[in-house]
Amino acid sequence: MAQALDIDNWNLECEFNNTDHRTDLNGVDCLIVRRGQPFTISLYLRSGNYQPGVSSLDCVAETGPQPSEQYGTRASFGLSANIDTSRWSATVMSPPGDMVALSICSAPDAPIGRYNLTLGRSGRIEFVLLFNPWCPGDAVYMDNEKNLEEYVLSQDGIIFRGNYKHPISTPWNFGQFESGILDVCLRILDMNPKCLKNPGKDCSGRRNPIYVSRVISAMVNCNDDKGVLLGKWTDGYEGGVSPMFWKGSVEILRNWDTQACQPVRYGQCWVFAAVACSVSRALGIPCRVVTNYLSAHDNNSNLVIERYINENGEPIQSGEMIWNYHCWVENWMTRPDLTSEFNGWQASDPTPQEKSEGVYCCGPVPVRAIKQGELMFKYDAPFVFAEVNADVITIMKKKDGGTSTVTTTTVVGQKISTKSVGSDAREDITHLYKYPEGSDEEREAFKKANHQNKLLHQQENQGLHLTIGVTSDMRKGCDFDVFAVVTNNTQSEKKCRLVFGSCAVSYNGSLGGNCGFKDLLNVELAPGAERRVSLRLNYSKYGGLITEDNLIRLAALLLDYSTSESTLAVRNIVLDNPEIKVRILGEPKENRKLAAEITLHNPLPEPLENCCFSIEGANLTGGRVVSERLGSSVGPGEDAKVKMYFTPTHSGLRKLVVDFDSNKFCHVKGYRNVIIGK
Repeated sequence: MAQALDIDNWNLECEFNNTDHRTDLNGVDCLIVRRGQPFTISLYLRSGNYQPGVSSLDCVAETGPQPSEQYGTRASFGLSANIDTSRWSATVMSPPGDMVALSICSAPDAPIGRYNLTLGRSGRIEFVLLFNPWCPGDAVYMDNEKNLEEYVLSQDGIIFRGNYKHPISTPWNFGQFESGILDVCLRILDMNPKCLKNPGKDCSGRRNPIYVSRVISAMVNCNDDKGVLLGKWTDGYEGGVSPMFWKGSVEILRNWDTQACQPVRYGQCWVFAAVACSVSRALGIPCRVVTNYLSAHDNNSNLVIERYINENGEPIQSGEMIWNYHCWVENWMTRPDLTSEFNGWQASDPTPQEKSEGVYCCGPVPVRAIKQGELMFKYDAPFVFAEVNADVITIMKKKDGGTSTVTTTTVVGQKISTKSVGSDAREDITHLYKYPEGSDEEREAFKKANHQNKLLHQQENQGLHLTIGVTSDMRKGCDFDVFAVVTNNTQSEKKCRLVFGSCAVSYNGSLGGNCGFKDLLNVELAPGAERRVSLRLNYSKYGGLITEDNLIRLAALLLDYSTSESTLAVRNIVLDNPEIKVRILGEPKENRKLAAEITLHNPLPEPLENCCFSIEGANLTGGRVVSERLGSSVGPGEDAKVKMYFTPTHSGLRKLVVDFDSNKFCHVKGYRNVIIGK
């Protein structure tokens, strides 16, 4: 007859188990394990000894407020001879005696979250279960150690901003293992409306990374729920801070948690994406932030962006826009609801743009489905397809009320970018989303997607060619020239009108004030001739108009008097901020105070006031932002310089993220990679 083990007390062996399950950076004071992988705890018996084949132990694992075996949120199992990694199981690893080494394994498709595990009549332990991308039986399994290091374990990264001609690296502290962040991520799951409405069903859904990714996408924005971030793109940031303020996700997640789940103000696309990446990695889903340059926002699903201009080439705003860049995330998982060729990276967008099934979220949709034009696949394939493939039609509205179509060469979905594995370099992943322009495969994908406009798209006007040229050195504070270049490829002389203008623009396409304008009524071009028309941009004019995005929109409109045809060229330029220089003083070692000397040169013809440096870094600054305000202004040509201190807590390669803010430069970012020794 089986004899139940009489348990007196136990040791969860958190340090050993968390290290074995790669969760030790969360801390070792509670048990955090990954599904489908055994963990071992020590049981100390009150009476009797463990006897193989005689001793028994009834185990019950439960998660959520309404655990049930039907929903998969409750599992009952006893002792077996060996661990079975395909289901909940337990076995004893130690010889007979009054101490029992009990090895327990969860099912590789068990719901993630907080668990209670009951051991017989007297034992009850608590632990957290996460997705396991190291487990072949898990839907998020990734068979590449370097990729796992980057997409799950790395606590910092690079997000690409700027524009497609000039991508700019922005450092970010994901901080998914900082103290308390996992608790916040689990709270995000618990606060989602599906959980509040039916917690039993929601907890059951947490076995599926598709479901969890969709919840994260909805909960990172607060448009329908008690989500993390409130987005703001216009009219200042009263009542909160500029999205440029943030250097990482830790402060955002902690603020949301400590302020009773009130949304943190404010976010924009790269902030939404970065926070979603932190939450995904914290829960064990491999994740990366992706930037799509010239990203279309198609709000009527016709895969066409219609832009309107007046006779000076100035845009007349419409609801559909082309963002200078837009960021989303990709999560790695299988798609058992589709065929196996659509396993792998899934695009998911937490920035609130359009509703999906009544909620502001987007994805996950297989990146491969976007490439192949499979728009019926879940979730939200048409919207993501349009972001990288929409056609652009420009229509001129004339003073007499008439309209005409303008020839333009804008191509959306350029230089789709993410951080390279193991380095801060940019990896171009456009080929994962699109076939080469003009290829047979691209044509097939457009046919499948019923993208008639692209199929019918005619070759650009071969007669008069118009482009915009720039100089290499365009720094904020400088005066510089930009050029409209007109080429006459016809056999006859041409007389044209050229309107060349510039205005401030934000990264999502919202327009600001005029930075410089030129209207030439009589541009004459002999056959084969080229003419360059310069436009001077002066800091005295643009300095007070540009937003913190440092973007200026250049537009040249050419009217051919002989044919009445118009050609438009548009180019956004991004002005470089001064570089932040970081010098580490002393030898970087674990638990030893370090100093960083941080310098920024003022290139402007005016002083910088209210200067403040801030630093932040996973396992470097104790999960806090450290700030230092300068006591005096920094004159033209002078350096702003501070010495700041921090104490690394873990060895390895770490990223110190630096922010500089002043009256003239808004949250300039820099970073320094630091190798911390033991």
